[in-house]
Amino acid sequence: MRDVPVPQHSPSPRELDDIELIVSGALPGPLNAPGSPLTLALPDAVASAATVDGSVEIVDPEGLPLARVTWPAGEVTGLSSPAYGPFRRLYLTPEQTRTEYAGRTVVPVADALTTTEIDEIAALGPVLLLALVGHGTPSLSPVALLRATLLAADTLPDAAVVAVPLAAHDDPEADHALGVAVVAAYAGEDEVHALAADSDDYPDAIAAVIDRDQPAPAEQGLVVFFTGLSGSGKSTLARALMDRILEQGARTVTSLDGDVVRRNLSAGLTFSKEDRETNIRRIGWVAAEISRHGGLAVCSPIAPFDSTRQDVRRYVDDAGGAFFLVHVATPLEECERRDRKGLYAKARRGEIPEFTGISSPYEEPADADVRVDTTGRSIDDALDDVIEGLREAGYLDL
Repeated sequence: MRDVPVPQHSPSPRELDDIELIVSGALPGPLNAPGSPLTLALPDAVASAATVDGSVEIVDPEGLPLARVTWPAGEVTGLSSPAYGPFRRLYLTPEQTRTEYAGRTVVPVADALTTTEIDEIAALGPVLLLALVGHGTPSLSPVALLRATLLAADTLPDAAVVAVPLAAHDDPEADHALGVAVVAAYAGEDEVHALAADSDDYPDAIAAVIDRDQPAPAEQGLVVFFTGLSGSGKSTLARALMDRILEQGARTVTSLDGDVVRRNLSAGLTFSKEDRETNIRRIGWVAAEISRHGGLAVCSPIAPFDSTRQDVRRYVDDAGGAFFLVHVATPLEECERRDRKGLYAKARRGEIPEFTGISSPYEEPADADVRVDTTGRSIDDALDDVIEGLREAGYLDL
């Protein structure tokens, strides 16, 4: 009888897709095999507990146990099937697919089908459209690709649609090999027909799905993320940008200022490195959800560490929003000269531990969309640099 519960972990969307295909039999295990792109990364605390226990329980974002993975061996055993998500009824295992749709020509689909491709498929007889909707594989979102594929199926004489969570791993050669193996597992003995994309002429209904899923930059959900030292002017610039946008009247804006969020969303967190990074990730998660629904969020935490900023960028990317990073690069000397709150003086006296720029590092971003120094400049003058960057990227027309 087990006295201590198995450690649990909710992986990234890509890792969840890989595990689902391994459990379904579409891909071989184990995870983390030498040279394999099928990997699972655990936080240090979870990895330590999993090593002691010998396994880790994989759960979905809602906490439903999906699989157990021996650790560190990486063998995967299914516990239950994913229970939610758009078009979940279309996610069949290879065995279910081969049983239900035997004898059909299998057509892998990783993008919306054009009129030319639909005409090509119509000549094949009964078909199974295998929509490859794993994380990072289609150019459309998984939901949009399935909507577009179902619309195409409705125009064909005899077509069925099955969703396959085949994820991309940023390794074209390995991803191609995985794709071939997965499609073969679903097709079995049936013929596989590869399409050759040769046009961008979409039926009107499918074109409407693409337009809705891939809006113009000015209509896309957007997170403008200011980062910089305390006293750099980032919060002032963020507020000025919000005022300028609201004056225009084209979009509503949500402010996620570091201090405001700490009072309302992160009350109880300390100023330790771990809690400060947790606060920033919370800001990022909320901002990403705002962008998911087409909103605009303006954030202005210090965010000194690149890894945390990359986490926020990933949250926004996964939500389908755009992430625009502004590095307010006012030098430490100028920030300390201003010291409106007296924080630098306290940090110099050792009264504030782990103070960014004094006793804790600030990692300057190499991926900033705009870099602005507010030294000796008016707010309007510095803000013009930010607005010009947003205008050039097509996000705002101020």
